[in-house]
Amino acid sequence: MTVASSSPPTRLPLDGGAKEAERRPRRPLGDGALAALFVAPAMIGFAVFLLWPTLRGIWLSFTRFNLLTPPEWIGLANYERMINDPIFWGSLKVTVEYVFINIGVQTVAALAIAVLLQRLTQSSLLRAVVLTPYLMSNVVAGIVWLWMLDTQLGIGNEIIAAVGIDRIPFLADETWAIPTIAMINVWRHVGYTALLLFAGLQAIPNDMYEAARVDGASEWRMFTRITMPLLRPVLAVVLIMTVIGSFQVFDTVAVTTAGGPANATNVLQYYIYGSAFGRFQFGYASAMSVALLVVLSVITVVQYRITRAGQTDLG
Repeated sequence: MTVASSSPPTRLPLDGGAKEAERRPRRPLGDGALAALFVAPAMIGFAVFLLWPTLRGIWLSFTRFNLLTPPEWIGLANYERMINDPIFWGSLKVTVEYVFINIGVQTVAALAIAVLLQRLTQSSLLRAVVLTPYLMSNVVAGIVWLWMLDTQLGIGNEIIAAVGIDRIPFLADETWAIPTIAMINVWRHVGYTALLLFAGLQAIPNDMYEAARVDGASEWRMFTRITMPLLRPVLAVVLIMTVIGSFQVFDTVAVTTAGGPANATNVLQYYIYGSAFGRFQFGYASAMSVALLVVLSVITVVQYRITRAGQTDLG
């Protein structure tokens, strides 16, 4: 009887599974994971530098804290003090006055500049010149204007005196101080605001203007019937940004008037700063900051709803 010989079993290489895995195509990273990877640095920065300070500030607003001792929980005492603080309400009134002057003049001037840039010339050099004041820091701009508007030695009052008009104490008089500071910041920010509006004007098709011109429409009629309706979403967003920035005015006041004369320019941000770093009342300063946050949130929501910033008339 012949015994059939069997061949030895074929052995698979031990690394066959690894090689097979290498040959398999790797699954591409999903869009969600890729987006999260790119957004992560910004979100970390937001959490560390904005979200956490905001939450801590809200908590400190319910405490008595002066940096020398641990925060002491006092409930709503800071908010009760704020409601009964005449300086707080005076600062809020001064801030609102500043915002109305600054936003009113800046928006009208920026809109006029943007329309002129779009309708007459689109020179890059001219746009750079318009933007130049914005490249200067608020502190430097404030100091320069402080020198120029000095009652005795400023070139502005020298020109006024030369034409036979009495010198004007622009930054030393209660009546003139806030309008002067508002106009200084209009001068600095109007170019940037104008370029934002100019970018919005670029999205309006030229065919609409050509058709209106063929129908005999004047420039004013085209501005009111074409430009303003189609620019509304961009203008609404710009207004929200500028209003929030105006409520936070601080550095120009700090280097020109320091809140004077007689608290005439003691805007809310400067009063908060003085309470925190001048009198070390960080709990009370945090309460006023929270109040400002609530005011700005309400104003932003109201502006967004009224101006319909999320809708466009462009088809």
